[in-house]
Amino acid sequence: MSKPDVLQLGPYPEWDMERLDGLFTMHPLFAVDDKAAYLAEHGGKIRAIATRGELGATRALIEALPALEIISVYGVGFDAVDLDAARERGVRVTNTPDVLTGDVADFGIAMMLCLSRGMIGAEKWARFGDWAAHGTYPAQRRVFGKRAGVLGLGRIGFEVARRLSGFDMEIAYSDIGPKDYARDWQFVENPEELAARSDFLFVTLAASKATRHTVGRRVLEALGPEGILINISRASNIDEEALLSALESGKLGAAALDVFENEPDFDARFRACRNVLLQPHLASGTVETRKAMGKLMIDNLEAHFAGVALPTPVI
Repeated sequence: MSKPDVLQLGPYPEWDMERLDGLFTMHPLFAVDDKAAYLAEHGGKIRAIATRGELGATRALIEALPALEIISVYGVGFDAVDLDAARERGVRVTNTPDVLTGDVADFGIAMMLCLSRGMIGAEKWARFGDWAAHGTYPAQRRVFGKRAGVLGLGRIGFEVARRLSGFDMEIAYSDIGPKDYARDWQFVENPEELAARSDFLFVTLAASKATRHTVGRRVLEALGPEGILINISRASNIDEEALLSALESGKLGAAALDVFENEPDFDARFRACRNVLLQPHLASGTVETRKAMGKLMIDNLEAHFAGVALPTPVI
């Protein structure tokens, strides 16, 4: 029996490709120069898309694949998939939740510590001789006992807040409503009010049309010139123009960012900001988590073609 044809929108680690190639006939669209010609030749037999959270699947792509049955996302975010187009076609969509939650939360805490304590600059200070030549590195800001706000108390937001409690921080959160599982933390309905009472504001929202640019000029100015913004969600949750303006003008103290619009070719203005910690979308980037993500993505594809329940359906 022939293997199902799967359109691959981005590269995966070798350990995932070994299993993918064993189960399916893979079509690496990302490696093709003339994508339109490739789709014209092969699109009619494609039954599945294997994609990544930031790549998603557009309406145009979905409509170009008449035999498409399922889109399996490698990542928790599915905002880049046109869900309306998928629903109209009866195409299933899956993602890989839970398996990356702990690593993303750990990474957010690491960025908070790194930025607040100046560890990147201090490492260079020691490595390149400034310590010996110029003396002690300038004093930085403490973390313990400060006020933390978590914008979006889903799986990742909850784990961030749980870790923050170990630093004896005063924790508050915003979401669509108070959570029964967060009774030790203060609920603040308005993101602007949450920012105003926070020294550190973590953005852990699940991205959607409704959350786009939730963090805009007013939220950033409420966080203020001593505040630190940490984004481990999606770039679309933050108005990047407003963020850059706040950083450049000093209306926001600093930011730690793991995600960007148009990544990896993000706005060059970020590179010129000395009050930003930049990371290359690395929050889930451990071997353990990436293997678990790949397994779950493939498990969803395999389940679909076996006619059994999908492990983690979105629609």
